[in-house]
Formats: sequence, C-alpha cells, structure tokens
Amino acid sequence: MYRQFEAALEAAVARGRIAGAVALVTDREATSYQHAAGARTAGAPAAMTLDTVFWIASMTKAIVSVAALQLVERGRLSLDGELWALLPELADLQVLAGVDGDGGPKLRPAKGAVTLRQLLTHTSGFGYSWIAPELAHWLQASGAADATGGSRAAHRQPLLFDPGQGWAYGIGIDWAGLAVEAASGQRLDAYLAEHIFAPLGMVDTAFAPSPGQELRKAGMHARGADGGLVPIPFALPSEPEVLSGGAGLYSTATDYARFLRMLLNRGAGEGGSRVLSEATMAELGRVQTAGRRAGAWTSGAAHLSRDIDLFPGMHTGWGLATLITPQACADGRGAGSLAWAGLANTYYWADPGAGMAGLILTQVLPFGDPEVLGLFAALERGAYRKA
Repeated sequence: MYRQFEAALEAAVARGRIAGAVALVTDREATSYQHAAGARTAGAPAAMTLDTVFWIASMTKAIVSVAALQLVERGRLSLDGELWALLPELADLQVLAGVDGDGGPKLRPAKGAVTLRQLLTHTSGFGYSWIAPELAHWLQASGAADATGGSRAAHRQPLLFDPGQGWAYGIGIDWAGLAVEAASGQRLDAYLAEHIFAPLGMVDTAFAPSPGQELRKAGMHARGADGGLVPIPFALPSEPEVLSGGAGLYSTATDYARFLRMLLNRGAGEGGSRVLSEATMAELGRVQTAGRRAGAWTSGAAHLSRDIDLFPGMHTGWGLATLITPQACADGRGAGSLAWAGLANTYYWADPGAGMAGLILTQVLPFGDPEVLGLFAALERGAYRKA
C-alpha cells in the first residue's frame, strides 16, 4: 500500500529534488511502516537511515506545549491567569501600531495581559520577524536582536495585536518554555527529559545532540534557483540563554513516533505511563481559535518559508498544542486530526479517531516545499490505503 509513496520518493532522490527522507506510520501500539531513502546530505556518501537525526524545528512546539499543560494539571501554571509573577518581562508589553511621521515604528501599550492559553494557541500577539514585515521593520529600526539568537532580552518584542485579538505564528511557545522553567524550577531540557522523554522512551531527542547523535545528523539544504539542492551550513545558537521551546529540538522518526502514539492514546505513553489526563487531552484537541483561521501566512522571507496554506478552503484552527483540521481530508486523515511541521520541511499528523499517525523528515529550506508536501500526501494516502 506504500508502493506509490516509495516510487515517488525514489524518483525525487534520483532527480536530485531531495537528498533523502525518513517516513514512518504508527498505530496506537507500534510502528506499522517505516522507510528511509537517499543520502543524509546531497553529494555525501552517508545513506539516510531510520535513526538519522533531524532538526525538527517547530515540531518542538507540541512537546513543550504538553509540558506546560502538565504543569497546569499540577496547579503550577494557569491557562488563563496572569503570567507576570513568573515572567516579569511579560508586563507592560507594547503593540506595533503602524509607522510615525518619519517612517519609524509606532508603539502603544497593549490592552490586556498575555496568558498561557494565548501563548499556546498563537493568539498572544507575539510573531516571527520572518513572517511579519512590521516586526522585521521594528528590529531594523530599533537595532534589537532577533529572538532566534537565543537571548532572553530579545524575546521581549512588541506584539502584532492586543492579546487575544488575532492569530499570528510566532515565539509564543518560546515563552511557554520559559513559563515551564519558572513554574518547575528546572531548565527546559531537564524538565522534558524527566517528564516527557523518559516516560515515553524518547532516547534520541534533545536540544544539543550528543557526539554520537551528531554523527547521525542529516545535513541542511537550500532549494536552488534551478530547483536542485545546495548543501548549506546550519547550526542553532550554542549554549543559548533561552532553550527554544518553539524550535530547538533535534529528534528521529522513531522517537517522535513515541510522542505521536501518546497523542493517539489520549495522553497515555507506552507501558501505561500517563503524560496527560484524558480531560486535558480532550481540551488539547479542541479548537481554541474560534472564528480566527490558524496555520496559514504570507512569508516575509522567501529563503526561509513560502507562503503557506496547507489546507486551502478549510477553516483550520489551533488547539493547545497543534493545528487541528476540523474536516476529513482528501488524503485520508479524519476530522479533528492534529498536525504540524518544522521549518526544514518536517511534517506529522495524528488522527486519534482512526488511531493512526505519520511523519516525514527531510532537511531542506524554504518551508512549504512542494516536493516534500507531495511526498507527505502520498505517505498519508498509503497509510489510509487510498493509493
């Protein structure tokens, strides 16, 4: 049932459209399909293998969101309370309100306080400079550092709108990670290792890969003008002040599948360990963004992301950890499925109703690559036996 997917993947590798990829499908109990093809880096001899390590970028967000929800369950965090006591930098935020007479950014005080629910659902007003041109303009005009550099001060950026009054993809989950640290008293990597990775048996997921994991890392690529691939240097900030809860993790297909199985099993991990309660999982899978459509944007940096609308014509929403597709999708997943992706073209879905999840991992920029999205769709069709 995966013949068309494998044929398409082999053809993409042969034509130099991708260096290689790892794909996996799982049910609630175990992996039902996995496949690796191509090379870890274009032009290099190391073959892509099932244990290849990838920068999973924004696939980090779901994991850190679950960590925050654990602390909500334990009464250490509140979804709707003020965060100022834990994170004083979130007090007295400002909103970008156009430009002044000299063409500089104009700011005004934000109306209302940012809450954890807003951070988790991207309704806080925090954005990404590579999506929002007004935020990029503010960075240039102010001389401030971008949050991607890893400094805590750089995360105190002006909002794109008043808290709760819009949807914008941005650094909110970085702030949620800082809330996890403040509420737990642990550095984010230590908290995740103890409370998520260990219970789920995730042994290959980390902010800083070990020497052994470094040897298994896939190389990063850029899509050239001719459509081919160009290997490019890539590294996250070393020893950052802020461990990026929104984009900082490396992982493997096998490890991330363990997290997806937890989503399929309504918060229960392998061996019966419970990561989240069923009640919290039900809220995680409920659309929180109401009439605001989530998960689509016009890119302000073509080298990082294409314009994104993964489900044209569908009013997609955001839950407490992922995108939610409220309708059944043509390639197989059912209504209420959870999904998201990472900047270097890594993608996953989890369909609790069908008890099925899948992912594909590559390392190529910009995000929204049509070649990889086509392969992901073929994998999904194979999983649901539509091809």
